[in-house]
Amino acid sequence: MKKHLVKVIIAIIASILAFLFFNFDLHQQLTLEAIKSNQEKFQQFYRENSLQTTLAYFGIYVLTTALSLPGAAILTLLGGAIFGLLKGVIIVSFASTIGATLAFLGSRFILRDWVQEKFSDKLKTINDGVEREGAFYLFSLRLLPIFPFFLINLVMGLTPIKTVTYFFISQVGMLLGTIVYVNAGVELSKIDSLKSIVSPSLLFTFVALAFIPFIARFIIDFLKAKKVYKNFKRPKKYDYNMVAIGGGAAGLVTSYIGAVTKAKVALIEKNKMGGDCLNTGCVPSKAIIKSAKVVHQSKNSKKYGIEKIDVTFNFKDIMKRIHEVIAKIEPHDSVERYTELGVDCLQGKAKILSPWEIEINGKVITTKNITIATGASPFVPPIKGIKDIDILVSENLWEIEELPKRLVVLGGGPIGLEMAQSFARLGSEVSLVEMSERVMMKEDPEVSELIEKRLKAEGVNILTGHRAIEFIKGEKENTLILEINNNEEDSKVELAFDQVLVAVGRKANTKGFGLEEIGVELRSNGTINTNIYLQSNFPNIFACGDVAGPYQLTHTAAHQAWFCAVNGLFGRFKKFKVDYSVIPWATYTDPEVATVGKNEVACKEEGIEYEVTTYGIDDLDRAIADSEDEGFVKVLTKPGSDKIIGATIVGQHASDLLIEFIAAMKHGFGLEKILGTIHTYPTMGEANKYLAGEWKKARTPEKLLRFVKKYHDFNRG
Repeated sequence: MKKHLVKVIIAIIASILAFLFFNFDLHQQLTLEAIKSNQEKFQQFYRENSLQTTLAYFGIYVLTTALSLPGAAILTLLGGAIFGLLKGVIIVSFASTIGATLAFLGSRFILRDWVQEKFSDKLKTINDGVEREGAFYLFSLRLLPIFPFFLINLVMGLTPIKTVTYFFISQVGMLLGTIVYVNAGVELSKIDSLKSIVSPSLLFTFVALAFIPFIARFIIDFLKAKKVYKNFKRPKKYDYNMVAIGGGAAGLVTSYIGAVTKAKVALIEKNKMGGDCLNTGCVPSKAIIKSAKVVHQSKNSKKYGIEKIDVTFNFKDIMKRIHEVIAKIEPHDSVERYTELGVDCLQGKAKILSPWEIEINGKVITTKNITIATGASPFVPPIKGIKDIDILVSENLWEIEELPKRLVVLGGGPIGLEMAQSFARLGSEVSLVEMSERVMMKEDPEVSELIEKRLKAEGVNILTGHRAIEFIKGEKENTLILEINNNEEDSKVELAFDQVLVAVGRKANTKGFGLEEIGVELRSNGTINTNIYLQSNFPNIFACGDVAGPYQLTHTAAHQAWFCAVNGLFGRFKKFKVDYSVIPWATYTDPEVATVGKNEVACKEEGIEYEVTTYGIDDLDRAIADSEDEGFVKVLTKPGSDKIIGATIVGQHASDLLIEFIAAMKHGFGLEKILGTIHTYPTMGEANKYLAGEWKKARTPEKLLRFVKKYHDFNRG
């Protein structure tokens, strides 16, 4: 409230000063004719009162510029006429820069918060560009006299550019123009109009100079590329326009886009087409989740009014079904399909020899561009004794033929939770170990609480705040030693198990195929260091998917692959910046958890203001009819707006229900539009509309309704 009051006071003062400026016709004194007619008086006064004149002129110039009043160009001429070239340039340079910075700060203080909040989705790209290259943009604008400088001050104040950067770049950028105008002021008597100062040839020079930052950036990029390429010989011709290494989602999409745009492309895969998602990740995990859910529902048939369903199954048959599901989906990602599309599918291990050469099966192929899409592998933490245990990870989990009697799951993220619940439903005694204080740390606390409560009710022993410190392989049984975090007594827990599933994360696959040898840069987390166009430090080597990060999601890998393909094949004409503005993700526990955008945890960490609306699925007709009335829809909106910042759904089919909110965020419509859309009854999808109704209900115009009530009372007599 105090800050708002200060803003109002500053705006009022600025408005009063501007009013006085025009009301007393002071702007009539800042004309070329006025200063030419009074030139002798100004110069005489300066000779008699040099300090007072300098200070008064400096103050008037700063105030005029800070308030964005007309007359800065005339004042610059006057500075040359009074002080001469050298002193005039110094005084005008600092006065104009200080005034411009004050206008910049005024705009930032009064308007930026409101503008950024109101148009944040539209300004995100601009903000990102200013943070990266704001100095380049500002310098170019300052060199171009065709853009009103007062407008630059006000607009740049709305961006995230640093004040210090703004001050110094403005001073340097405006210096050439200042010299031209001050020098013209020295010869004031010869000037007939402002147009005569800036001739077409001089204007052309300014425009040419404005391109200096961009030319410099091009030269820097060229020199960087030349430096990384200097040890490699570029081929005279190429076998391919693009080669993708890795046959998972990222590589498949990259090669697909290349093929449909008639480029000559190759796809190299050393193992199975489809990558982790098809063979060891998304597909088999969802298959076992479904089988486990059928078993669970059968065992809990009373919930559906059925006295008893006898459930018998052979674990081998469940695992057989999983492989049948994989086999049924395989044609979608097969060599045959992609060959038909025009992709050269090469089976074997790739070895990058240079930025344009790849060796496979003893043969060297050349390519204009390379996309690295090698994915990631399960991360196995360096816990004492873990090498003595035959651990399970996502890659070998689907090969087991016997249901583990006692299963320990390390990791309380999506994979750990999904598998813990599934194996518990199939009959394993499951203990889940999570080092953090709660499971699903990326989600809001109430989400973690609901899922943890559900899994515990199904028999999963959840040990949060426990850290695995040692595996002990015994003759009769294996033991895991756990240390309780934040425990003053430093107590330990022993956990006997038959098998252990490690699901604590994944590491990027960057070793063993030439990246180290040619010098492709990696980030500290092991992923390939890419820019906003998904280029590595070699401009023709791109990366997407898990190997690039920052998201380890199949749909994000496919999203990134589009940018790799288009930027690699058509980047000389137009490059596209990768867009992470609307990224959804889901955890396929029962109930599911699906999220898009920001949640409360993220908003609090980033200092984003928000309003919360929640709708309980226990109120939804279809959920009640299906006896699946558990969970909620939670949406964060901008204060005073229906614009969605993020949404989280916990419930049956949450990942499907989330799509409506994904579309809303991507295409810019809010809860009002969702509320005004007909949703089929009775469906789970109605939950989204009822959430929008809750948002509207909380903003009911009570005063207006009281007036309407009086109107109705009046009509009844």
